[in-house]
Amino acid sequence: MPDFGETPWADARSLPESRICVLSTAGLHVRGDAPFVGYAADYRVIPGDADMDDLVMSHLSTNFDRTGFYQDVNVAFPIDRLRELAEEGVIGSVANHHFSFMGATQPARMEPVVKDMVGILKADGVDAVLLVPV
Repeated sequence: MPDFGETPWADARSLPESRICVLSTAGLHVRGDAPFVGYAADYRVIPGDADMDDLVMSHLSTNFDRTGFYQDVNVAFPIDRLRELAEEGVIGSVANHHFSFMGATQPARMEPVVKDMVGILKADGVDAVLLVPV
């Protein structure tokens, strides 16, 4: 792993006050968006109001089992569970934008695009990210 230096400590908001975003490494995107290609370091934005029936998995691996995702999108992208937590008041709200990367990419290659993604997170008022490694 590359050394990213020290990370400054930051006090977190309580969950009932927090706006949460989903970040999946399953290579997901909305139908019509460009699919992921081998060792892609970029991400796809998944709008919070997207129809989850239009979510496509283009993760490239012969060893990657898509069965669970095809049966229930929440296996790789738990947006319905997050919405339920918001309705119950466990979390404050669900972000307007969510993200997916394709896993198995060198972290150093992802750093420049993550900096871009952080701008979107800040603009959306996101306090925390639910990382779903697939």
